[in-house]
Amino acid sequence: MSGAHRMLPPFQEFLEANRATVYRFLTVAVGPTEADDVFQEAFLAALRAFPRVEEPDKLDRWILSIASRKAIDHHRRSARRPIPTDDPPERPVDDPAPADPGDPLWEAVRSLPPRQRVAVVHRHVLDRPYAEIAELMECSEETARANVSHGTKRLRELMS
Repeated sequence: MSGAHRMLPPFQEFLEANRATVYRFLTVAVGPTEADDVFQEAFLAALRAFPRVEEPDKLDRWILSIASRKAIDHHRRSARRPIPTDDPPERPVDDPAPADPGDPLWEAVRSLPPRQRVAVVHRHVLDRPYAEIAELMECSEETARANVSHGTKRLRELMS
């Protein structure tokens, strides 16, 4: 294990190498309004666990796994949270959100159950293979395929 520690890059280098992919994933998985908070939660969790990483060659998958769990946790917390009645604030012009929150496709993606939403984003936004999605979501490949399939089917129904 001590050999693995020498192979880890500095945390800042790791953060810079993975920032864009994780933020893109979270922007779609939790929405542009919540992406910053969940991004911070994911990288704080990664910072705490970073010294104990056992497979430095899989850091990209490791951080996406953390981000996936944080996205699912976010949806669970949101389901228990009261819905605000005021209009949400405008998104900054330079926000790299991949979709307009008022877009029907965006609304359809937001309506998916958390695990389906995360699986669909990994597959169709980040173009991850099913085996990797299973690893990131800590489930079997069959379950990952089922989540993508059910989520995609639901999106087609909602968009037709």
